[in-house]
Amino acid sequence: MNPIKSYRTIFVLLTLALLLTIFINISLGSVSIPLKQIFLSFYTGEVEKESWKSIVLNYRLPKAITAIIVGSGLSISGLLMQTLFRNPLAGPFVLGISSGASLGVAILILGASFLGVTITTYAFTNWGMAIAASLGAFLVLSAVMLAAVKVRNTMSILIIGLMFGSLTAAIISVLAYFSSASQLQQYLFWSFGSLGNLSWAEINALLVVFLIGVLLVTLIIKPLNSLLLGENYAKSMGVNVKQTRNLTLISTSLLTGVITAFSGPIAFIGLAVPHLTKLMFHTSNHKILLPAVAISGAIIMLICDSIAQLPNSEYTLPINAITSLFGAPIIIWLLIRKRKINY
Repeated sequence: MNPIKSYRTIFVLLTLALLLTIFINISLGSVSIPLKQIFLSFYTGEVEKESWKSIVLNYRLPKAITAIIVGSGLSISGLLMQTLFRNPLAGPFVLGISSGASLGVAILILGASFLGVTITTYAFTNWGMAIAASLGAFLVLSAVMLAAVKVRNTMSILIIGLMFGSLTAAIISVLAYFSSASQLQQYLFWSFGSLGNLSWAEINALLVVFLIGVLLVTLIIKPLNSLLLGENYAKSMGVNVKQTRNLTLISTSLLTGVITAFSGPIAFIGLAVPHLTKLMFHTSNHKILLPAVAISGAIIMLICDSIAQLPNSEYTLPINAITSLFGAPIIIWLLIRKRKINY
């Protein structure tokens, strides 16, 4: 079969799968809503119960959109990191950006009593958490970018990012040691990750930063293909390696930072989806892989969220647990079955 036609077929199937998972995700929840009423909520607005319309439009739809953005953003970030460092174990959190965001939230939640600071109730809202996480992520990003200017070796940047992650984890541990049980519980719940409880204004902010990050990625598609064969080869092809590296770091930081800020640290997706996509498409061309990982990441995130909702139950499992619990065995099985992933 013609490879181009094969790719088109897979993209069509992925798009259909995305639409199906969106519908399934919206139709599931603690409140059972007839399928007809869900459609009416979107098209006519005339539903039997006004509460059903409110649940669909103000909770389930925003959560589904958040899942799409989170899944796509983390998957793209993971692909960028694996390409930049030429390491299959690299993910969106290797730069320490997520750790910086976690540190910002930890200082907000755990550091109040330790620092003797009185924090208002507003600080513990979604916006307060997002701002604290964004400041922490920006702090680490600034340090990593400064290191990128001073260090020429890409692998050194990877090590520096991992060290920043260890440093922030150590500071969080100190803050946790001096915190109360209620503070620890609040921070623990944030670290579980969550796709719900975002307002439309918060989703719009998340979407704007996401689109900026994706736009930056589209500017470096060809240089990324050259980097797969090494920096020396990329330089021989006329690629500005330093500029490409900086744009990759900035776009990854934007995507990872804003997602962690609004949804908490979510594991597995950024590491695993690029592998799944490469096994599916059998190509290293980023022109194909980038949209493919974006769609695949959104699908997997929607599936994990649907499982986490425990349909017809009032309980919702931590999304972090679901992404790892169901995703990691799948990746292990695929890697053992295929034995090799091409980079």
